[in-house]
Amino acid sequence: MKCGDKVNLKNRIRKRSVNTRTNGNGRDEAELLPEKDHESLSDSLEENLDRIRASLGNSWDLAIRSIFLGSSGDIRVAVLHMNGLSDNKLISRFMESFMLNGKEVSLAGPGNEDGPAHTLRSLKDHLITLGTVEEKHDYKAILNCLLSGDSIILADRCDSVLVAATKGWDERGVQEASVQTVVRGPRESFSENLGTNIALLRRKIKSPSLWVETTTIGRITETNVSIAYVKWTVNEEVVDEVRRRLADIDIDGILESGNIEEWIQDKTFTPFPTMLNTERPDVVAANLLEGRVAIFVDGTPVVLLVPVVFMQFFQSPEDYYNRSDFGLLRMLRFVALFTTLLAPAVFISITTFHQEMLPPTLMISIASQRERVPFPAAVEAFLMEFTFELLREAGIRMPRAVGPAISIVGALVLGEAAVQAGIVSSAMVIIVSITAITSFVFPSFSMTIPIRFLRFVLMGLAAFCGLFGVFIGLIAINLHLCGLYSFGVPYMSPIAPTILGDQKDLFIRLPQWMMRKRPSFIGSPNKTRISQGEASSKFPSWQGDDGNR
Repeated sequence: MKCGDKVNLKNRIRKRSVNTRTNGNGRDEAELLPEKDHESLSDSLEENLDRIRASLGNSWDLAIRSIFLGSSGDIRVAVLHMNGLSDNKLISRFMESFMLNGKEVSLAGPGNEDGPAHTLRSLKDHLITLGTVEEKHDYKAILNCLLSGDSIILADRCDSVLVAATKGWDERGVQEASVQTVVRGPRESFSENLGTNIALLRRKIKSPSLWVETTTIGRITETNVSIAYVKWTVNEEVVDEVRRRLADIDIDGILESGNIEEWIQDKTFTPFPTMLNTERPDVVAANLLEGRVAIFVDGTPVVLLVPVVFMQFFQSPEDYYNRSDFGLLRMLRFVALFTTLLAPAVFISITTFHQEMLPPTLMISIASQRERVPFPAAVEAFLMEFTFELLREAGIRMPRAVGPAISIVGALVLGEAAVQAGIVSSAMVIIVSITAITSFVFPSFSMTIPIRFLRFVLMGLAAFCGLFGVFIGLIAINLHLCGLYSFGVPYMSPIAPTILGDQKDLFIRLPQWMMRKRPSFIGSPNKTRISQGEASSKFPSWQGDDGNR
């Protein structure tokens, strides 16, 4: 090929890339997508069928069945559905009705005033036995319904279609929660079906005040995204902000709620999550009753909740189900937070810079263990922590049958071998083990990831500056946390700013009859959760004034 031919070829390619878009197979997207000037259907059945086949690339999973109805068989009807997305039993049900009662369909109504449109009306009113049947004209909406599992019914000489609700693909169903497990409480969790998830939520909140709004996001995936909130309890400004941020998303596809989270979160470059994700319907219901908004994404069991605060990630549903606990185990989680964040950094600081802080006997014991270790404490800690993170990731990615065994054997064998070989000290193995155990205490896994990241940052500061570096790192983390917001709510509420009335459910949980008000930092217009009369009625009616009986 000559040089001039190469230049002309590049120009043609560049011109084509500007004028048209191509899909992964190299075909022009303009050839696959319907032209915007012809969004309505034709009155020819064959033209409509050819157009649908061309739009789907003659896909093998497109099922088309032609039927001749009417007393003389002069009315041709086509039923389209996608194999694997539709319920074959539902389709067979109304197809049987077509076969048995199809002769009663006429081309036109009395006086021939309705024309061919009367055919679809007769099918809808007399033959189709399904609960939901809609008439549509827009071609793009019809394709979307077809690819969502609905059946499309077309008739000859008619420029509209009937859409029958026949969704029925295989799904996982409602199962026990696998991530956020509890000893006492509901066991059910969300599934990948948006309709099932909304139904699970309505089982918890049987009120017409529970409003659900659904939109479609993704130019190619056309993913259904729903927001749920309790009317008269939620802050309308938060709902409007959620609607606005969702409307601003312009992307080819949404596959999981994490894609939504990255688009609508308040601050991107922060290790801390500003949206709570959960797979439990009871957690979503409890947060909606407090005035928050839930975001459901079709195809994922993980639901997003906004707005949230930092302390909410350390609250477990079980805190509210155990009567005698009153959130006391929540204090253990805060202890675990500081342990997993600071234990390696404090050990590096004391053994490297501040040996005088340890009792002489303990200092001599640690020094004797480190006598054969060739690395400084910082290198030793980074080596052990990095090895543990590798084992953690390997245990997660390995097949479920061998993953736990690999993690346990790897930790035992590598730890014992490293001590025997003199690469690390026994004290460092203990520190890393305690750090690993405490990192699994948090109820929300999304908070575990930033703590693991910040642990290495504090270890690096401790290696250079000792405890002074650790304190500088903690101050920087606190300043960063106080500067975060979640949909207009300060991330560290009700600590900073301090709201004493909202701290009844902070470090410990007071009895529920004492928490009469909803959290004020959410901005709910309906602040009263328990009236004074309902709170006083907790005492048994048979008690006398002396309270001795």
